[in-house]
Amino acid sequence: MESHLLAEASASTTRGLTITLFLIFVAITLGITIWASRQTKTATDFYAGGRQFSGFQNGMAISGDYMSAASFLGIAGLIALYGYDGFLYSIGFLVAWLVALLLVAEFLRNSGRYTMADVLAFRMRQRPVRSAASISTIVVSIFYLIAQMVGAGALVSLLLGIKPGTTFLGMDADTAKVATIILVGALMIVYVTVGGMKGTTYVQIVKAFMLMIGALVMTVLVLAHYKFNLSTLLGDAAAQSGKGSAFLEPGLRYGVEKATATETFYSKMDLVSLGIALVLGTAGLPHILTRFYTVPNSKTARKSVVWAIGIIGVFYLFTLALGFGAAALVGGKAITAQDKAGNTAAPQLAQALGIKYFGGDTGGAILLAIIAAVAFATILAVVAGLTLASSSSVAHDFYANVIKRGTASERDEVRVARISALVIGAVAIFLSILAQKQNVAFLVALAFAVAASGNLPAILYSLFWRRFNTAGALWAIYGGLISAVVLVFFSPVVSGSATAMFPDSDWHWFPLNNPGIISIPLGFLCGWIGTVLSKEDDSAKYAELEVRSLTGYGAH
Repeated sequence: MESHLLAEASASTTRGLTITLFLIFVAITLGITIWASRQTKTATDFYAGGRQFSGFQNGMAISGDYMSAASFLGIAGLIALYGYDGFLYSIGFLVAWLVALLLVAEFLRNSGRYTMADVLAFRMRQRPVRSAASISTIVVSIFYLIAQMVGAGALVSLLLGIKPGTTFLGMDADTAKVATIILVGALMIVYVTVGGMKGTTYVQIVKAFMLMIGALVMTVLVLAHYKFNLSTLLGDAAAQSGKGSAFLEPGLRYGVEKATATETFYSKMDLVSLGIALVLGTAGLPHILTRFYTVPNSKTARKSVVWAIGIIGVFYLFTLALGFGAAALVGGKAITAQDKAGNTAAPQLAQALGIKYFGGDTGGAILLAIIAAVAFATILAVVAGLTLASSSSVAHDFYANVIKRGTASERDEVRVARISALVIGAVAIFLSILAQKQNVAFLVALAFAVAASGNLPAILYSLFWRRFNTAGALWAIYGGLISAVVLVFFSPVVSGSATAMFPDSDWHWFPLNNPGIISIPLGFLCGWIGTVLSKEDDSAKYAELEVRSLTGYGAH
């Protein structure tokens, strides 16, 4: 009886601390957003933060955009549950930055103004290309938003101590998750509509700093527990995972030997598909691409990517300690009991470390509350960046250049961006409620596949292929985008499996979870076919774009 009362008191302390810290963070970030709104006077301020950020500031903001719920919650969870196979996400996300640095960052900054479509529209017919780019940006952003909000829902259930069979304020676990997703969606809409890019960027910088400190502290505590002996940590993780030595070898999640040769082949192809999507996806993500416009010139864009690679690289090393530490100190059973997809492994590890180092349940509650507030900060900042990227594309590409044909005033453009942020936020909230059973790192990999299928072929062809034309751009974007979305819709992610969005239905015929291995080559192929079939050819415009992308001459 006494232990039960102590547990209830501990849960109450955790809830109080968590809610307090969360409210403090929201108050600080809303303060930043309101301050930024007073500095936001023009469309350049709203879309690109006035192009005033330094390489280090923008590198921190890019890191903040990239170190999302997928990185902190999802990857730690996958490593904790699948060991070696979960680590593949860390490698894929990091290597992807080299593609972005070498092929996209500098050229994009030199060639555009606010959005990805500026580069495509420079040498092609404006209206059809901007329409296609706007649709692609919205679809990729919504896929990515779903992942963040699912992470938020899982996190809140842990923080408020809600497990299956328990309630909080009359809400069961499922209702509390839905309420959280709606709350996060509402906050992100406020950040974007009020603060624009300047407010969102400063929120990202604050959040990246907090996340790095939080991950560093937890990593040091895990390693200190094992006297900085990695072999002991890995051995303990394998023992506590329930999987034994297989935990430290490939094949627990991907490339699994199945009952038939066909199923084994599909499992291995899923691994290849995931790898391709992770490595190529970053260079096509709209909310990352818009970051290159917030700096004054291409040299600063390059510097910001180098800073981002350094910060993100160190962070992904931390995820190894967090994932294996969670497996060793929390255990696979306790993680899946709280969240079957493993999304709460890192916060559960924080709680275990707090109990060990800072004195009983109260210490655990305090460290859990701090790390949870950091995770919330992560989610809020990333969803704000995503919503801004997609609403900017709707306003700048579709409204100003397609509907108004370049005659819209800056005030009208910004107003439309704010309205579209509201609509996109509402759609993302609805879809997130359906996808609650999925791991967030896995959901982000789907967003990467969609981005690499539609956006990347169009961007690379536009920058580096003289013959590329409007028809090629449309074929590349729509071909890649539609194939990726259709394959996801008919995959086990949406129906036909226990963790699907619609687990009680089954219309899947595509055997892989990630469509990248089919849809990405198809996007490039469609771009080539569309270009070759069209007679349109404007070599002079390409020559001008080439000079601008390489030198920065004439860049805004």
